[in-house]
Amino acid sequence: MELCLMIEGQEGVTWPQWLALARACEQHGIATMFRSDHYLNLDGRHPERGSLDAWATLAALAAVTTSLRLGTMVSPATFRHPSELAKVVTAADQISGGRVELGLGAGWHEREHEAFGFPFAATRVRMDVLEEQLQVVLGAWGEVPFSFHGAHYELSDLDAQPKPVQRPHPPLIMGGSAGPRSAALAARFADEYNTPFPSLEDVRERNAAIHQACELAGRQPIPFSVMTGVVLGSDAGDLRDRVRRLSAVIGAEPDALQAEPPAGWIMGTVDQAAERLHELEEAGVSRVMCQHLLHDDLDAVGLLGDRLAPLVA
Repeated sequence: MELCLMIEGQEGVTWPQWLALARACEQHGIATMFRSDHYLNLDGRHPERGSLDAWATLAALAAVTTSLRLGTMVSPATFRHPSELAKVVTAADQISGGRVELGLGAGWHEREHEAFGFPFAATRVRMDVLEEQLQVVLGAWGEVPFSFHGAHYELSDLDAQPKPVQRPHPPLIMGGSAGPRSAALAARFADEYNTPFPSLEDVRERNAAIHQACELAGRQPIPFSVMTGVVLGSDAGDLRDRVRRLSAVIGAEPDALQAEPPAGWIMGTVDQAAERLHELEEAGVSRVMCQHLLHDDLDAVGLLGDRLAPLVA
């Protein structure tokens, strides 16, 4: 199992913090860092917590790192025209020498769309847009000129140059709860399926749905991953201290947060977290995107890479 770092960029993460986090990943052997692709703080209580654009940030990090893979978890199809999205991902892939991954989803945070003027249609329409975006992005990355005539996008004889470094294309990740349409689209287009904050039973059910969808699509099952909150301590005292600091950030009471973490979170000492991760691995999880909300806490990144990752590798 691979452990990745997952950073919620809309929580006011500054450029110096991004740089420090990326360097900590490379120092401590964490192979991949993902970031959210949001423009507004999601709880509505902290409008002062801004967000640097996801792909601008990743392209900048690509230029100042040497081995770290970088990706979004996930980019909303509602934010960008698919030709533009294909271009910015290609640029980051070229800058990095082939180290980016694209997570792509339908978009869900209505207030964010309203604030920035992005159209926010009904779920069915957003899924239609996502399906067309998947086709356009992959077509733009392809070897031959590409035309597309859909309900939302039309392209004529596109030969987008340059192509991404990674061939046939950068890894494409889809995510969600593995509902019928999401699973079917992933089976057609994706290289990996990711599900957020699941219980063990959720993992088993959703992984089975992805396997079934891949079988119906005539392909081998794609890797299945999890994104969830991870709070580690080197020992019980270190864990209590980190929970206390996290509580101040998310507006929780420390004892209550430690006694009853949010659904799906992994919270404990390194050995306790390893036990939980082994359970996920047995249920079919290939990697975990570990959500890290204390952006200045580089010691936690070190714990993740130096101590926890070797226990589950």
